[in-house]
Amino acid sequence: MSKKALLVIDMQRISFTAHTPRFDAEGVVRRINTLSRYFRAKSYPVVFVQHDGTKEGECIPGTFEWKLLPELVVEPTDSLVSKTANDAFYRSELHSLLTRLKVDELVVTGCATDFCVEATVQSALVKDLQVTMVRDGHTTADRPNLTAKNVIDHYNWVWENMTPTNGSIRVLTTEEVLHTGDN
Repeated sequence: MSKKALLVIDMQRISFTAHTPRFDAEGVVRRINTLSRYFRAKSYPVVFVQHDGTKEGECIPGTFEWKLLPELVVEPTDSLVSKTANDAFYRSELHSLLTRLKVDELVVTGCATDFCVEATVQSALVKDLQVTMVRDGHTTADRPNLTAKNVIDHYNWVWENMTPTNGSIRVLTTEEVLHTGDN
């Protein structure tokens, strides 16, 4: 039986301002909180990833912009991982944490769909992890030629149609994650 972990990527204040509006931000936060409660009740790890933008001169650890959204429920038992690139595995403690916790399935949520979420998913797959993307649990902003909703829909389609490595990938809604339980 696989051991799951909920991964919450870059749900930080810097990404959710009037200048950086995100598609369905309130709904995504609400669904992440629902999944977090569920995972904690099952004694599965909840891992929050925070971008350290020191090399870009912004989103520096400890600053207001670096902090997680106050609407997110974070418990003392949750893990916090710092990252410095789009891929949350790149030169971070994420992989060693998951190995130590004996996690082989990631349920992925967060921001931004087309940057940090996508890069982390690709990296998880080449590490042969099982990946469940939460269809309604990630967000992004409008892009020059695409609305945020179109970006999200596109990546959900990409993930559903990928050829996996030794791991696997599936795309489920929050409700489907909650109702599939340990399947």
